[in-house]
Amino acid sequence: QDPPTPPVFFALGLWVKKEGHYIAAVYEHESILSPNPTALVDRQSALELMGRNLDIYEQQVVAAARQGAQIIVFPEDGIHGFNFTRSSIYPYLDFVLHSHSVKWNPCREPYLFNDTEVLQRLSCMALKNKIFLVANLGTKQPCEHTDPHCPSDGRYQFNTNVAFSDDGVLVATYRKHNLYFEYAFDTPPELDYTLFDTPFAGKFGMFTCFDILFFEPAVNLIQQYKLKQVVYPTAWMNQLPLLSAVEFQQAFATAFNVNILAANIHHPTLGMTGSGIYTPVKSFIYHNMESYGGKLIVAEIPGEESPGRASEKGNEQLPPIFYAEMMYDNFTFVPVWEEKGELQVCANTLCCYLNYQRAVSTDEFYALGVFDGLHTVHGTYYVQACALVKCGGLSFSTCGQEVIDATAQIDFQLWGNMSTPYIFPLLLTSGVTLDFADHMGWKNNHYFISKNRTSSGLLTAALYGRWYEKD
Repeated sequence: QDPPTPPVFFALGLWVKKEGHYIAAVYEHESILSPNPTALVDRQSALELMGRNLDIYEQQVVAAARQGAQIIVFPEDGIHGFNFTRSSIYPYLDFVLHSHSVKWNPCREPYLFNDTEVLQRLSCMALKNKIFLVANLGTKQPCEHTDPHCPSDGRYQFNTNVAFSDDGVLVATYRKHNLYFEYAFDTPPELDYTLFDTPFAGKFGMFTCFDILFFEPAVNLIQQYKLKQVVYPTAWMNQLPLLSAVEFQQAFATAFNVNILAANIHHPTLGMTGSGIYTPVKSFIYHNMESYGGKLIVAEIPGEESPGRASEKGNEQLPPIFYAEMMYDNFTFVPVWEEKGELQVCANTLCCYLNYQRAVSTDEFYALGVFDGLHTVHGTYYVQACALVKCGGLSFSTCGQEVIDATAQIDFQLWGNMSTPYIFPLLLTSGVTLDFADHMGWKNNHYFISKNRTSSGLLTAALYGRWYEKD
């Protein structure tokens, strides 16, 4: 797995989404923990410690939003940590109103309730970055002794997920029902069936960690409301061979035919790692027991199945054209998004054509680029190039970056109406290894190269033409 990426290195380019898809982010967080969780501290010290975790959250929200993410999910216990007693966790708890009727924006209305500093910060992150945000925190709720469930100290303490809309409104709360030896928290007196609505993917259901192994509320929620999307904060200790986090998260997505955005804590010493964005048939995961630090995962997945998708085949949109710098030249690109297809892209007098079929499907992003012009950096010479390349990331701005590894296998024919007879066919595969085309040469004033099944993942397939007369 990649080492954890500091937020500053994320591509700044925005994604351009396929219709009916949305861009999700989950963050596997290595919590800054209290050195002595059973000690009694004041609210100020508790806020200070939680503030350090929230600072990291904020960086990640910014990084995710830059990549076009519309929703981000953070793990269970990520803000406050764990191993508290009932009384030692008290200063870490926010007050939250579990009400469906009150629409409250903690960022804009901070004065409505006391002890809501954590909620305010989360709400402001969502608002500032225009992103739906899901996080987990400890909450408190006073109760009367007339309530038969009310604990003897006169308050409930809940393990709570909150969801904020992209304008900072608190749209949903969920109190964890199936606690896993969490003596600091109470089981809520009634079950929460929690869902919230989004403009980009319809309804999301929400539950936490250990809940995933029980019928209530998770399975019941999904079946009652026919949900297709789930957000899932967790602090999961992996147990092989059957209950590793990524293993079970994928199995759940497949079993109930849902997408799951699962964010786990990163603490390898406690056996905690394993987050991902899962669809029933595909996953984007992170599992790393070796290194330290957090990890942001961003991926594009299908939203709600819109009715009549099959009939749209006839009037499909042409893929967007975009520009990116490659080899210091301004290439014109089209994205290679589908499993198979035919694409063309032109610049000046040169048109490049690609016929392709992905033989081994991955989430890697490829693009077809064209350049027809004078190259002027580190030498001046005229180039005509048609290139199928793997991009460095998932956004358009990463096309043209140096990439050395790939796993996608693509069967292709690539051709162009080159104006020069001097064509250099390039075929580069993963790990900077070489492969050889099945066929190449001139046909009807076009030069072509074709290949079925490269020996390993495809990095570059290109026709590099030199038009010496125009140097």
